[in-house]
Amino acid sequence: MDRAVPGHRHQLGRACLQPARRRDPRRARSQTATDQHLTRRHGIVPLRMPTMSKSVLHTSLCDDLKIEYPVFLAGMGVKGNATPPKLVATVSEAGGMGILGCSWLDADEVRRRIRAVRNLTDKPFGVDLLLPASMDESSVPDRAEMRARIERDFPKQAAFGKSLSEKFGLKPVQSQLAAMSPEFIRRQVDVCLEEKIAVFAAGLGDPGWVVPLAKQANMKVMGLVGNVRNAERQKKAGVDYVIAQGYEAGGHTGTIANFPLIPMVVDAVAPTPVIAAGAIADGRTVAAGLALGAVGVWVGTAFLLAEESNIFPRHQEEIIKGAAEDFIITRAYTGKTARDYKNDVIKAWDESGLKTLPMPLQGVLMDDFIAAAEAANRAELINNPVGQIAGMLKQKRPAKEIMMSMVHGAEEVIERLSAMRK
Repeated sequence: MDRAVPGHRHQLGRACLQPARRRDPRRARSQTATDQHLTRRHGIVPLRMPTMSKSVLHTSLCDDLKIEYPVFLAGMGVKGNATPPKLVATVSEAGGMGILGCSWLDADEVRRRIRAVRNLTDKPFGVDLLLPASMDESSVPDRAEMRARIERDFPKQAAFGKSLSEKFGLKPVQSQLAAMSPEFIRRQVDVCLEEKIAVFAAGLGDPGWVVPLAKQANMKVMGLVGNVRNAERQKKAGVDYVIAQGYEAGGHTGTIANFPLIPMVVDAVAPTPVIAAGAIADGRTVAAGLALGAVGVWVGTAFLLAEESNIFPRHQEEIIKGAAEDFIITRAYTGKTARDYKNDVIKAWDESGLKTLPMPLQGVLMDDFIAAAEAANRAELINNPVGQIAGMLKQKRPAKEIMMSMVHGAEEVIERLSAMRK
């Protein structure tokens, strides 16, 4: 099983068969003045791990990024609501890496949030942005042009979009979301470079143009994919890590499940290391991602139930009460396949029989309705991007507790598997 394979996989094979080291609880009992300041002022209790031994989960990625555990907080949410600075900082303080979701935030707000994280931790963290398919300015129409096109070319869909507010008793509101133009994206990326963050992750799009800029700033670049074709494209672009996200994941997702996807991507992009994403929420799933050849895991849904998260309480309730089959694939909100909690808006779209508009037109079609639902505090009408693993999540917890339960659980799984060889 431990055949001659690329270096990061070979190292992982040894790690998975190595018993977890026991920790001496007498170490790290005292806090530094910085720790005390973080605890007193911000409510974050920094984690200081023993320096004499490393976790069995400590992969090559940990050394590269200067973190203790190969666990990432996925950069989630429109305008970063799912990943506020306190959540990002808490995950980084616990030994993983927090990622700020900054899609649709203007450059000044991206900078403000980066600095807010820095006020809470001196540990590495990153930023996740959605990139357009093309950075050609002329290829991206503004929102007014897209609205006009929908009215002209898709009158039935336009009428449906307008009818939603009336159907659900909402006062019409016009969305203030910024246009995701190449210039808007460039300003966001410039801030990431200027602020010298550790990691830049592209949740959508091709980050190839960011790679040479990132190398000059000593910033690592990651690209998220759902199939081998796009993984090979990311490798060719020169990213430092490929994030392979399976069909089980929440939000925008592909059609291939993790068990086939991750090893196929690992083989296709070697020696570029791979991070596993989708349906990872406890020690068993962390260990499974590593066993499939990944050097780290990208965790979203589990952290939506963190006490530090900032999503709608109604959405957290849907996660806690929902069964795995309640989180379904739809194109209703964005035009791209996404896994969301089932609701009456998705049902209304499906029953309309209308053809979904291509991305980004479908998103523009739905933007005003979502803005109206937000203004009325009708969270049950707003898309709740959540993965199938939500079926096993039943309570809110502090982010540090979520993080460490995954770490210790994975260590126990690896120790148990190692014991089976004896």
